Amino acid sequence: MHAFSARFNDVWIADGVRTPMVDYCGAFGSLSPTDMGIKAGREALFRAGVAAADIRSVIAGSMAQADVDAYCLPRHVGLYCGVPIEVPAILVQRICGTGFELFRQAADQIALGYADAALVVGTESMTRNPIAAYTHRTGFKLGAPVEFKDFLWEALDDPAAGVSMIQTAENLARRYGITRAEVDAYAARSFARALAAQAEGRLAAEIVPLIDEVFALAGYAPRGIELPRKVGRVEADTHPRPSPVEALGKLRPVYDGGVQTAGNSAALVDGAAAAVVVGGTFARSRRLSPIARVAGAAAVGVPPEIMGIGPAPAIRAMLERCGLRLDDVDLFEINEAQGAQTLAVQRELGFDIERLNVNGGAIALGHPLAATGVRLTLTLARELQRRGKRWGVASACVGGGQGMALLLENPAAA
Repeated sequence: MHAFSARFNDVWIADGVRTPMVDYCGAFGSLSPTDMGIKAGREALFRAGVAAADIRSVIAGSMAQADVDAYCLPRHVGLYCGVPIEVPAILVQRICGTGFELFRQAADQIALGYADAALVVGTESMTRNPIAAYTHRTGFKLGAPVEFKDFLWEALDDPAAGVSMIQTAENLARRYGITRAEVDAYAARSFARALAAQAEGRLAAEIVPLIDEVFALAGYAPRGIELPRKVGRVEADTHPRPSPVEALGKLRPVYDGGVQTAGNSAALVDGAAAAVVVGGTFARSRRLSPIARVAGAAAVGVPPEIMGIGPAPAIRAMLERCGLRLDDVDLFEINEAQGAQTLAVQRELGFDIERLNVNGGAIALGHPLAATGVRLTLTLARELQRRGKRWGVASACVGGGQGMALLLENPAAA
């Protein structure tokens, strides 16, 4: 296998946080992903106990061109988080694996000596994906087609393979013999687990509430958060809801005879997540208490028409590089792009499903593309701590035919 993988020895997540994940066209619909990213980044620095002045690299991810200043997103996130003006920033993307790529690049930079502390921020407005035209720079000809398209909708299709992302999950359902009833049961489990985690405060522990707020930067224009009228505060994810199998079973499949519906696929939401990644010398010199060690990472390619299986070979490659077996892994967080896709990965690897997405997944919580990998990683780190377990894997499939995975170790259980 031509796997792209690495093992890291002394790279740590000092702490991290996310915003609530809010339904498409909801209370976050008017917010720039830059401003959501600034909020998450500021709070991550605060919770980590790391001064913005000590950050030496800003690594940000955002897939959609969701604002006219999108080119400057990583730079503005860093500056308005208080990072010194001399510190560079970069935007990276691996579609649904972007959040993991942020951690991998931070770990690389630390291991190679470029930085000893990095701020990583994944932020995404699915609502503000543009209605775009790419062919009218030279004007409109009389009678010619006006080629404005919904960027978000069109992005769900892979023109190379001639399939939509939902169809890739249907391909996996046929290959692994996954039924509609099984997918709906898995989705109901995701909703139930998310609701339980919400009720018990486990999700609140990883969330920073959003209120109207100004982000000031001396010598530069202010930015900030402005929520809709009569929305004074948003402090919880909005998509989790009671979703029994009986209700999910009444939804029409996206494709006739298929297993995927709007209820058992990832929800569209807006949100951001951030973390502070540091080297061991930095952590020890400041007496930090990291929440996890970044032990390894891997990315692989798979056929585009079954892109959803990507986590399986990525996880195998990463564990092989790090000298671990599947049985060594205590918890898995695998992005629920589609229910059938997640079940296919679990069946291919053969691990106990009770170790998977124990606080619910993207079916219940949502999938803001670049923020998802950061959320999964932070959720995993905290759950390893809560359970006193040592090893965790976070992973996602990637449109176009890739998979990416991250390996975490709980230092308290090592």
